[in-house]
Amino acid sequence: MITADTLAQALLDAVRAQHFEQTPDSLRHGGPVAERPSLDLAVACFPPGRPPVAANVLFSRELPEGFIARPAVGFGAIENVGFHADLRDAAGTSIAWQPGARWEALAFPAWFGQGPRFVAPYPASLLKVMVAVGIGRLVDQDRSAWALPWAWGGQTRAIADWLWDMIIVSSNDATSALVAHLHARGAIRRVGGVEVHNELHELFRVEGLPGLQIANTQPDGGWGNGSGSGVGQIQMTAWDALRLMWRLDADAPPAPWLPAGAPPLLSDASRAVLRRALDGQQLGEILSSTALSPTLPGWVAGIPGAGVRYAHKTGTTENYASDAGIVQAEGGLHYLIAITTNLGSRYRPHEDCATTWKLPALGAAVHAWLKAGLEASL
Repeated sequence: MITADTLAQALLDAVRAQHFEQTPDSLRHGGPVAERPSLDLAVACFPPGRPPVAANVLFSRELPEGFIARPAVGFGAIENVGFHADLRDAAGTSIAWQPGARWEALAFPAWFGQGPRFVAPYPASLLKVMVAVGIGRLVDQDRSAWALPWAWGGQTRAIADWLWDMIIVSSNDATSALVAHLHARGAIRRVGGVEVHNELHELFRVEGLPGLQIANTQPDGGWGNGSGSGVGQIQMTAWDALRLMWRLDADAPPAPWLPAGAPPLLSDASRAVLRRALDGQQLGEILSSTALSPTLPGWVAGIPGAGVRYAHKTGTTENYASDAGIVQAEGGLHYLIAITTNLGSRYRPHEDCATTWKLPALGAAVHAWLKAGLEASL
């Protein structure tokens, strides 16, 4: 039987088996990384007829052997980790992950929690799930509509079409259009260049998700480093990205960390719109490798494609790679998985890849362990 302890140990073992400390780094001329990469991995599984089981493990240069995060009762917020925000310099460049970066000289802002420090890597395009939830809330409150035409950047498209492109092909323009829509509908407000109102942050507080933040976006749709947002302002821990997915999963049990009878995150109709977009994800290249040609040198299978429904969102930049979603497979296997890392495209072995093959290999290992555990319990 899978327990929180056995799952946490399995996640530690799976990460250690990949030897991420040996990952080649293009900024070191293909030599191995100078410091152990940061990796935040969370999994929750729903065995048929049994209570949910979940675990969260973290690795970094400061936690090289791995650390098991401890959630509050009922899969609540992590209680034994001091999360710190990522950093960028005055030019808007991400600096924490550059070769030779001296963390002891960097002032990482304390974010939330108490315990060993973990600097949370920027979630990259995984942040677009937060934007999607914000849009779904507007629709449910009759402040927008999926069929509503919305003009941005010289294009006029339905809100649902903007959202579709934001999720399935990770369009940054579509994301900017929807961020601008959140501002236009008053969900985010700035006065004198300062953010004074953010309904998403209030939602995350009510939902018990302190590890989600999307701060300092702009009325024109700006959300990157150059607009004063991006790294250090937009944050997601794996644990809370996973619990956000829990709230989007119509087949998951009620969220145990919320009061009985808590209202849904989104209406059934809006949740279905987001689920179709997550199902349509075309960038299976982080924990899965279905979007990558098996003819690529060194191709590695990740979370399987055959017989598996993986509704998810990925994110990749030069310095970051992330993935979070809902897995349902033959035989009743049903789980959530989320990961954030600093293992972006600079670690890829081939220009057609998004990151190191070690990440899909990790996805495959977790999937296989959960599948074996389910089969052993039947």
